[in-house]
Amino acid sequence: MAATPMPIPVAPLAQAPVIDGNLGEWGKDGWRKVQVKPAVDKADRSRFGLEGEDRNFTGIVVVEIKAGVAAGRFYLAVRWPDGEEDKQYKGWEWSGGRYVESKKREDMFAVRFHMDGDFEPTMLSSKAYRVDVWLWSAARTNPLGLAEDMMHTVSTKEIEDAAEYAVQGIGTVYIKKQRDSGAPLYKVTRPPKEKGADHLPSIELAGNVGGSIADVSAKGVWKNGYWNLELGRALVTNNADDLALKAGQKVLGQIAVFNRSSDEHKSVSEHLLFDFSAIKPIR
Repeated sequence: MAATPMPIPVAPLAQAPVIDGNLGEWGKDGWRKVQVKPAVDKADRSRFGLEGEDRNFTGIVVVEIKAGVAAGRFYLAVRWPDGEEDKQYKGWEWSGGRYVESKKREDMFAVRFHMDGDFEPTMLSSKAYRVDVWLWSAARTNPLGLAEDMMHTVSTKEIEDAAEYAVQGIGTVYIKKQRDSGAPLYKVTRPPKEKGADHLPSIELAGNVGGSIADVSAKGVWKNGYWNLELGRALVTNNADDLALKAGQKVLGQIAVFNRSSDEHKSVSEHLLFDFSAIKPIR
């Protein structure tokens, strides 16, 4: 039986917080402590076909979280321990007479909200569902003041252009990670053949952003062994690829923390229940 979701109350805010990674204006009270743990533990690696995939550097940590609404926008503040600020995504390093891809990875945070289907805390599931995902990354989105807005679809039925995972006891699980409409926030760059600097970036951030992909404002600041992150989005964007967040409703969700890692190398929470009961409809 699934555990009872932890309630995350969404409170009316006297004024909208500034999305700058400074959590002082959120006050000291009302924070919820959410434990995250490795999405795939040692016992599950064989079942999920991930033998040797032990690159989760987050482990088990406690994330502090607080949510609110002001002027038709939803805001989320989160804080979690991380001993080092990792804000480089791959990159190119000169080695052996050529550029090779760096093994460096950025810190990331994700929150996902249930859209439809049978929501599960795992993506390697026998159930089918869709989620609205906000993915913040220290290198690829933080300099833009955004989180990448996406939609993930999970199913055991074949999905075109989806990643496929063979899971014992389930069969093939299809996971499609689809960015919302709009130009990408960044693009991957290739290195020159001739030597330049010893280290070169492997991404180029977008000069202009827009569309549904850029709906979510976000800013993280690393300080004294902690990431402090704020995210915000209009309650209702009127975009088909976004979940409308409405006054009075309760929305299942989940958070994930990535410490210089990606994909399955993350730590995740159990079900959360974002409770908008205290929010009154705008008339």
